[in-house]
Amino acid sequence: MKILSSCVLRALERFNAAYPWDHNAHYHRWILRQLPRRFDLALDVGSGSGDLARFLAVRADAVQAVDPDPVITAQAQKLTPAGLPVTFTVTDAISEFPVGPYNVITCVAAIHHLPFHQALTRFRRHLAPGGTLVIVGLSRAQTPADHLLGVVAIPANAAMGWLKNKGRPSQRPVSMTAPTRSADMTFDDIVREARDVLPGARLRRRLFWRYTLVWNHP
Repeated sequence: MKILSSCVLRALERFNAAYPWDHNAHYHRWILRQLPRRFDLALDVGSGSGDLARFLAVRADAVQAVDPDPVITAQAQKLTPAGLPVTFTVTDAISEFPVGPYNVITCVAAIHHLPFHQALTRFRRHLAPGGTLVIVGLSRAQTPADHLLGVVAIPANAAMGWLKNKGRPSQRPVSMTAPTRSADMTFDDIVREARDVLPGARLRRRLFWRYTLVWNHP
């Protein structure tokens, strides 16, 4: 069984490498549905190649996008049309948090790179009253529900890769070249700490090894 499992895993890895797609970008339109149609100032933490920041700029008067990696930030600047109101900054979102307040704060696949409790506290402090915080994060699988979603995601992931690449092998998109790391917090740990810092926060397990958090500042 172990040999079969390892063979299947290697085959899936080869397939996913040939037909890559960005799991984070899959949630961008969902993020926009959580936000007002228009808002003044937005902050995107861990902005990577800037895909979400550019989406936000369609609705915002100005978007501040921050990421600690200078290479992917340079790529984001190249991909962003000059007319969009987006400013990219290479910075640590904890030690040098951009001064707010912000009407919208987003953080996609980045908060597990940061001290979780401290990051949420900073987000709360810099979110304007009535503002919206949206996080798409990664968690470490632990419970049967986590593992069940992971099993369901495997064939769904392959199908999405095939469809998004129209059945043709492709190179990884720029958004997938940013530095990555594995999550070390479980979903239950995340829920407990998040609700301690952000009372009323709405959290949910999602497909493709993600969870979502939405919080509206009172």
